[in-house]
Amino acid sequence: MEIRELKKKSCEIRKSALKMIRHAGSGHPGGSMSVVDMLTVLYYRQLKNIDPADPHRIDRDRMVLSKGHANPALYAILADKGYFPVEELSTLRQIGSRLQGHPDRSKTPGVDACGGSLGQGPSVAVGLALGAKAAGYDSQVYVIVGDGELEEGQPWEAAMSAVQFKLDNLTWIIDNNGLQIMGSNDEVMGSGSFEDKFRAFGFEVISIDGNDYEQLIAAFDKKVSGKPKCIVAHTIKGKGVSFMENEVKWHGAALTDELLDQALKELDEQEAAL
Repeated sequence: MEIRELKKKSCEIRKSALKMIRHAGSGHPGGSMSVVDMLTVLYYRQLKNIDPADPHRIDRDRMVLSKGHANPALYAILADKGYFPVEELSTLRQIGSRLQGHPDRSKTPGVDACGGSLGQGPSVAVGLALGAKAAGYDSQVYVIVGDGELEEGQPWEAAMSAVQFKLDNLTWIIDNNGLQIMGSNDEVMGSGSFEDKFRAFGFEVISIDGNDYEQLIAAFDKKVSGKPKCIVAHTIKGKGVSFMENEVKWHGAALTDELLDQALKELDEQEAAL
């Protein structure tokens, strides 16, 4: 897809995600909106050998959504790609649904790893990258990690392992939107510079505007040898919806019908302007 098409697709995905959360009456719209652009580039341009007709293809690229509460964005993309019917999106968070509140690979076609118990995704991604190398597959593994999630200890153990095993088939993407459920990251537990930290660990570090398509594509395309890559994606929580942007209250809250209508109107206008 060209960049204009990717941007139009992102508007569609944002609208689908917000409708899902409204229908469920609960969810995490802020963080879902901030990851839409990186997920759009990954699924419509970057990931190789992914096929809804063969979701378990052994040599496919993998994508781990460690910040699993942002899964409405992922589900919207998987449905659009044909992994399951679009009509099923309305079952988000309902009893018996395949679309749980956090990704579950045993239930949802197209999901590569369970997510949502924060801090565990990077370890899963390290294992997947190690496995691909051991099997001789030229496949890539991507993991999207929340900035607040990096207040956990386990990701840093995974970071050491990724460098130790020279996993140049592994890319971490930090959704660095600066906010979490209790407030700003700096207020809760300041993490300092992720760029400095991951560079010190031994990663190839790329700092970008994570809602900018040109920068996302350039970062994903950069070849790295002998070490893992970390993309520090500076994003806007609630991106695309004016009243949500940089507002911590939208970390975990459903929209009213009136606010949903307002959000959909704004996204329709953005799409029409492309």
